[in-house]
Amino acid sequence: MIWSALAWIVGLGFFFPVLWMVLTAFKHEREAYTDPPTLLFTPTLDQFQAVLGSGMGLTLLNSAFATAVSTACVLALGIPAAFALSLRPVKRTQDVLFFFISTKMLPIVAVIIPLYVIVNEIGMLDNIWALIVLYTAMNLPIAIWMMRSFFLEVPPELLEAASMDGASLATAVRRVILPLVSPGIAATALICVIFSWNEFFFAVNLTAVRAQTAPVSLVGFITGEGLFWARLSAASTLAALPVVIAGWIAQNKLVRGLSFGAIK
Repeated sequence: MIWSALAWIVGLGFFFPVLWMVLTAFKHEREAYTDPPTLLFTPTLDQFQAVLGSGMGLTLLNSAFATAVSTACVLALGIPAAFALSLRPVKRTQDVLFFFISTKMLPIVAVIIPLYVIVNEIGMLDNIWALIVLYTAMNLPIAIWMMRSFFLEVPPELLEAASMDGASLATAVRRVILPLVSPGIAATALICVIFSWNEFFFAVNLTAVRAQTAPVSLVGFITGEGLFWARLSAASTLAALPVVIAGWIAQNKLVRGLSFGAIK
């Protein structure tokens, strides 16, 4: 009971800043500045209306589009690659795996200048498709390594049994292997969604107005006139909400056993 109570206290301590941000988003600006803080107040949606009216709705759509398309591209490329490196190993598998992970060893800040020059030369500055390509390249190595670890948990005998039943490789993968690794696909997709949605450095350097994403738009609420805490909290709540919803949707897949009941 003591450890359980301590765990609850620690968990609530980590969650409290998020809760305070959400509560502040429903306050008037004058109530967000009071000292001591105002705990009893009349909730209002004025801050959300002001945030959406300032153009953040477009940045949310840009983030959603870039995140969804890049995640779909990562899964379309990463799942076959991970399968080839696990259940159907190719030559020099370890070298290929090291090459993929080595692309994550270079700091982003070290490549932003050549990337900016390239994107500018091909006329893709302030273009959402430039971010999609970069987000796909950014998340693909992680997705391959994650999916490979899930594929390695699948018994190879399942492929052999499907082959003996007359199933082609494509059919066996689609109807036998992929349903088993669906928790891994969900976890990988969620990681890609979080990384893409929260990405700031590429977006702030390669976009301006048309392709601006939600994390970049949050900076606009920090002005020379001061910090508008209630409005900034409302914008932050809207920016965090899609990731929370994605995690809630994927939770059932995340907690399922990978190969539970696969072999009887």
